[in-house]
This record gives sequence, structure tokens and C-alpha cells, in this order.
Amino acid sequence: MPKVKTNSSAKKRFKLTGTGKIARKSAYKSHILTKKTTKQKRNLTKTSYVHDADMGNVKRMLAIGK
Repeated sequence: MPKVKTNSSAKKRFKLTGTGKIARKSAYKSHILTKKTTKQKRNLTKTSYVHDADMGNVKRMLAIGK
């Protein structure tokens, strides 16, 4: 049986933490920043974790076993 390839776009966007969670960056921080408040931009800088409902899809893209 062949090896499962990792999705190239997913390996650039997600990072596996030591506890097994998957970290991700917040959306809406790339452009059209003039109309967003400083507080909103500052809070979008922080990393967050992938939601449990999306964990299966992300793990499949990263070729991580269950």
C-alpha cells in the first residue's frame, strides 16, 4: 500500500502542538486592514486551535493517524 501524501497547503498552514492539538492562524489579517480597529488587528495576530468538528479533515490533510 502506498504512503499517504501530505497536503502541501495544509502543512504550511497548520502546526501540531506537543499535546496533540493543531494550531492555526486567524483569518482576516491579510488585507483591508485600514477599516479594522487596532484591537481587532491585535487579537487576530494570536494563534488559535482547530475546532473539534474540523479536526478530522485537517488530520487527513496532514496524514496524521488517529
